Amino acid sequence: MEHEEFFCKEVDVRPFAYAISLVDGKWKMHILFWLWKKKTLRYSELKRALGNVTHKMLSNQLKELETDGIIIRKEYPQVPPKVEYSLSDVGNSLMPILQLFCKWGHEHIPNDWTL
Repeated sequence: MEHEEFFCKEVDVRPFAYAISLVDGKWKMHILFWLWKKKTLRYSELKRALGNVTHKMLSNQLKELETDGIIIRKEYPQVPPKVEYSLSDVGNSLMPILQLFCKWGHEHIPNDWTL
């Protein structure tokens, strides 16, 4: 037990926990992937790219990413309303990590794996 307490004091988990908290959620990394690849997407385009995500889930995940400064929501004053999403500078700074995830997946994906 003493060793565990010492270990926890020596390791500052806060930076890791903070970073994970920004992308935690079933769809956030998928949203970031599509915005990375397509640069700017409307809500309907994101929903179509993600497949079976619900409206409520996508809306919540987008709001959280916007609140955390990871994405930018741009609303155009027109009828019907037009809203576009893109990565912020902070979101773009995450892309090297996403790129490494893609590289790892490419190198380790089983031949018979499907979505």
